[in-house]
Amino acid sequence: MNQLQALLNDSLIRTKHVENVAIINIKERQVCASTFGFNIRDQSNALNIIYAFCKNLLKVTRGGLCFKEKYYKCVRVDEHSIYLQNPDGGLIVVKTKTFILVATYKMGMYPSVCVEAVEKLGKRNGC
Repeated sequence: MNQLQALLNDSLIRTKHVENVAIINIKERQVCASTFGFNIRDQSNALNIIYAFCKNLLKVTRGGLCFKEKYYKCVRVDEHSIYLQNPDGGLIVVKTKTFILVATYKMGMYPSVCVEAVEKLGKRNGC
């Protein structure tokens, strides 16, 4: 298990506040780590997240985001994070200079733990 995989398990999955999570390397435009069964290795899903955050944040704020064939409405956004929801649950996207962390959660969970995980990621990788 690599360092990123350990971060996903220790800082996120074990908290039981997110269901699935993946880390996307922005420059390489690919997923570097993800939880078991959370397959977003499809290039279009990773690129959609990168594009939404880096190039089209206003559109996401107004119109939401389609991810893994589900539509999510934007609830809150700032320069480092996007919170989105649909009737089944939610999606949180958190960005550093190098990585984007994307996680799904069910209602009643506290996805803000993703922000803490990104801070740890930044300390480990100089983001």
